[in-house]
Formats: sequence, C-alpha cells, structure tokens
Amino acid sequence: MNKTSYLNVFGILLTVWLGMPFPLLSDRPAWAESVPSPPGGTLKGDVARGREIFNGKGVCYYCHGIDGYLTRTPRLEKDTAALIARLSPPPTDLRNPAVLKLKANKERSRAIREGHPGTGMFPDTTMTDQDLADTLLYLAFIRKDPNPTAE
Repeated sequence: MNKTSYLNVFGILLTVWLGMPFPLLSDRPAWAESVPSPPGGTLKGDVARGREIFNGKGVCYYCHGIDGYLTRTPRLEKDTAALIARLSPPPTDLRNPAVLKLKANKERSRAIREGHPGTGMFPDTTMTDQDLADTLLYLAFIRKDPNPTAE
C-alpha cells in the first residue's frame, strides 16, 4: 500500500473514531468553498483506468466494495474493517441509481474532491483532473447511466 492509500485510510479511521464527517475537521465547511470545475469537454474519461483508480489508489473500494459491490469487500486489517463497518450512514451502493443522492457529475466531483457532508466520506486531494474524469466515467458505467457525461 502506498503513502497516499495510508493517508486515505487514516481519514476513514479518523472519521469513524471522531464520529463525524471528516470535512468538519477544518475551520470552515468544505461545502462552503469554491467547487473545482469537474472534468468537462477537454478531458475524456477511460472506464478501465477509472476502475483501476476506484479499486486502487482512490481506495473507494475500501468502503464501497470492489467494483462497487458492497458485499465484495477487500481484505483489510481487522481494525480498519471494523471501523468502516461502523460508518453512519453506511457507504452508498454506487451501483443503484435509485439510492444515490448525488445526481450530477458536478456534485460527484465535489464529493470526491471535498468529501461528502453528513457521511464518512473524506476528501481525496490526490486525484488529478484526469483521474477524476476516469473515475466519474467508471461510476457511470457501474450504475448503467445512459448519459454518463451529463453535468
């Protein structure tokens, strides 16, 4: 596991330990800051690369499951798995559009970059714009979105 993955796991653990969403640890709410522009017309996403990021350096799969299947969890240290299991609310099923609260890529980009208020999802500051474009396209793929690039 690389240094970035350890930092992401640390964010999850800290979130659970404190019992609050990670973005609230800053002196100002993450959702009050300006939103980085989501990948748009200049960047094209790559589903295969998005899958690698989701199941790799993005560590999305720690909470959302391998390939977005909540029941397909990776092998984690016992303590880490126990902390993730205690997240409230629990991680969202990214494959089920009916339960997703974020409906547009702009909202998804913001949640990935800044964290998702009211949940245990912490900010990922390591993704490049291309990584984000690839991940968003992969997320659209797993939820079978007929219009994957809609803002």
